[in-house]
Amino acid sequence: MRASIEEYMAVEAAAMKFVRSVAEGQSTYARELFIDEAVLFGYLDGRLEHGSIEQFYHNVDTVAAGPDFKARVDVVDVEETLAVVRVLEEKWGGRIDFTDYLLMMKINGEWRCVAKAYNQNSNTINK
Repeated sequence: MRASIEEYMAVEAAAMKFVRSVAEGQSTYARELFIDEAVLFGYLDGRLEHGSIEQFYHNVDTVAAGPDFKARVDVVDVEETLAVVRVLEEKWGGRIDFTDYLLMMKINGEWRCVAKAYNQNSNTINK
């Protein structure tokens, strides 16, 4: 059964905490979204990042998004307790384009992120 539009909107609102943190260069909002045990996987400038979501918080807190940063949230799927969100980012840190996938679960009535996997667009990799 397809989730209601209201549930899609709730997932999008939760994912906007991720976008706000990246845009403002402050992990505060993302820390509300991700569970403590959340994991991160992706390649940043050709180096594999994996493990604790703390690495993402560090990246956000140490690299300003920049004035040209743009983001778009697409809610790909919502089930009763599971959602997949795609976030497109352009010009993070003034140069990097990402595609992020957030795996979210409804925990105690609240949409929370349990995993983040991302791809850095190849034309933005510093070698």
